[in-house]
Amino acid sequence: MNKKLFAMAVAAGMLAGCQTGGLKLSENNIDEIVAEMTLEEKAILVVGVGMDHEDTLNTTATVGSSAELVPGAAGSTHAIPRLGIPSVVLADGPAGLRINPTREGDENTYYCTHFPIGTLLASTWNQELVEEVGESIGEEVLEYGADVLLAPALNIHRNPLCGRNFEYYSEDPIVAGKTAAAYVRGVQKNDVGTSIKHFAVNSQETNRTGTDARLSTRALREIYLRNFEIAVKEGDPWTVMTSYNKVNGTYTSEYKDLVETLLRDEWGYKGMVMTDWYGGSNPTAQMQAGNDMLQPGRFKQYQDIIDAVNDGSLDVADLDRNVKRILQLIVRSPRFKGYKYSNKPELEEHAKVTRQSAVEGMVLLENNGVLPFQNTKNVAVYGVTSYRFIAGGTGSGNVNRAYTVSLLDGLKNAGYEIDKTVSENYETYVAKAEADAKAKLEAESKSNFLASFLPQPLPQEIIPTAEELKASVEANDAAIITLGRISGEFVDRTTANFNLSAEERQLVNDVTAAYHAAGKKVVVVLNVGGVIETASWKNTPDAILLAWQAGQEGGNSVADVLSGKENPSGKLPMTWPVALEDHGSTKNFPRGEQFELNLSAFMGKDAEKKEERNLFDYANYEEGIYVGYRWFDKNNVAVSYPFGYGLSYTAFDYSGALVEASDDAVTVTVKVTNSGKVAGKEVVQVYATAPKGTLDKPVKELKAYKKTKTLEPGESQVLVLKFATSDLASFSEADNAWVVDEGEYKFLVASSSRDIKAELTANVKGQKKEVKKIF
Repeated sequence: MNKKLFAMAVAAGMLAGCQTGGLKLSENNIDEIVAEMTLEEKAILVVGVGMDHEDTLNTTATVGSSAELVPGAAGSTHAIPRLGIPSVVLADGPAGLRINPTREGDENTYYCTHFPIGTLLASTWNQELVEEVGESIGEEVLEYGADVLLAPALNIHRNPLCGRNFEYYSEDPIVAGKTAAAYVRGVQKNDVGTSIKHFAVNSQETNRTGTDARLSTRALREIYLRNFEIAVKEGDPWTVMTSYNKVNGTYTSEYKDLVETLLRDEWGYKGMVMTDWYGGSNPTAQMQAGNDMLQPGRFKQYQDIIDAVNDGSLDVADLDRNVKRILQLIVRSPRFKGYKYSNKPELEEHAKVTRQSAVEGMVLLENNGVLPFQNTKNVAVYGVTSYRFIAGGTGSGNVNRAYTVSLLDGLKNAGYEIDKTVSENYETYVAKAEADAKAKLEAESKSNFLASFLPQPLPQEIIPTAEELKASVEANDAAIITLGRISGEFVDRTTANFNLSAEERQLVNDVTAAYHAAGKKVVVVLNVGGVIETASWKNTPDAILLAWQAGQEGGNSVADVLSGKENPSGKLPMTWPVALEDHGSTKNFPRGEQFELNLSAFMGKDAEKKEERNLFDYANYEEGIYVGYRWFDKNNVAVSYPFGYGLSYTAFDYSGALVEASDDAVTVTVKVTNSGKVAGKEVVQVYATAPKGTLDKPVKELKAYKKTKTLEPGESQVLVLKFATSDLASFSEADNAWVVDEGEYKFLVASSSRDIKAELTANVKGQKKEVKKIF
């Protein structure tokens, strides 16, 4: 059957051998429905509706396409009307719902709230707040008619150059897993689903659909799977999305031991698994592996599955199992339950949520007494991104919002007087640069549909003349410089993107020198999605505020912090190195300038076979478990800013730290007191150092963390941090088991990985838990 005839048959509910009967899908008859379905219907259900590219199922003729239901949604499933099976809609996240903001012939708008990016949310170290953000996002998913949000993304920050780190949370699996679990819980309070992604080891964008992550079983289990295990067990997401890449030679979507044996049998996951868009290469292997749904869907996949069942290479029982899981998802969906979505979510309330959540994730890196501003009224604002504040990343992680508050507007809203000479110069320059960039992008998009998704370069910074700086210093109380970086998928960052450009460095040096000569202060704001080099220049300005990419209210949130309306309480969820080369993974990580984007590879089509290229076709994870602070601690390497670091406008004292260890749990108790002059929050981190055993161990590993409530000056709070004793285990490849070494452990109560407030000890009995050997 050709594609058009096939699509028409689906739309009419008349696949060969089917007669419309009385049996309709319900929560209680899924097995009966599976038994009633024809092979063709089963095959069409496990293959998505498709996108408007070659070799996809016809989206215009198929009932329930995402284009018809929710324009701009990423994908959907096929409806089978004769059995009462509706289409469900899958929509991109994770910084908010991604759908089209306008619709042809419709004067209404369908904007969504752009919330802070993943790195900022992780920097809050506040699971309750992340859950609140998730709940707000989930309300928009529900009220705009989507059923599953394709978020959160929780892969490990193996290296600062990963192009998608802005969506991911941390270099540490505990922070990544718990942040993701909180996000999932929040979204799913609305009875809509999530899809945790990208399972697993999606550490680079370079050749992401074909690269092979080659790593040890120990590294895989302790670092790159532990975050997903936490998210599954503590969040219970409706779906899991497999990643594009291979792991030790096998595509994750075709890796049965990963998808079935580990995820479902060992971890107890009960939900559905889908591919990333165009992920994997062999539909039969994907069905056998328990990768239930193939997105976005291609006619060839549908035909391959039917052929495989007919020739015996695919057991129909495997197909039935996958179909059942999809139906279990469908009966939970708002669309199946007949929810009457309003297309009117609480956007004004959500704007308040994003503004407040952004404040709590901003990290104060440096402060020589200039912040919060005191007796500061007139401000000169430098830096291109001060005027076009970057709300978030590009690609599938972008959100079509109604507005973005620039830093300029945020400062005006807070009552500051902005130097018009400086601002008008920038506005003119940026407007022209944007027009030129738009024309270039439109031309490129004609030959490359991905061009509009790719992160576009920012305009080169303006360097003020000596005369301009003299006038600026005379007219203003302080200067603010914003340095920005565009974030996005498809490509990894370049070395130049990590470092300051010559123009950025000159801008910081010249403005600071001029203002300091007059006894005036300079603040640098970092509007970035990931780590940049800071060690060489961080002592030049008077303060550095890491604002990340804070969503649509970003300018207001930054002004709230600069003015002292809010006290920053963010902590770094990753290490900031002195140099890129200091990271243990850098020698085995691709730099964005090394390889061109391969469009054919992205689309999953066969490209010309070449000899395998290191960092492109494969990457060796030679650093093993020593990722992030584990690497820097083991090798005693100095860093610019350590994992868990962040300053406050107040100070905190730690006292009365105690630890109790049993066979089941370790409990650490500590009192935190605000010893400063303004209200604030503190993040308490607990690290464990294991006794010497048979395995090489990190110097210390994060095991628990908790954030205080807002403490007024002089106020105290006792925090109780509890985790399972089994969480002390390391994975022994020789025993194929999780092993807790017996002996005396050190438990470090800290405000960062390198600022230890108390050292406690406790004896722990040995434990050993064997698992099935699958890697």
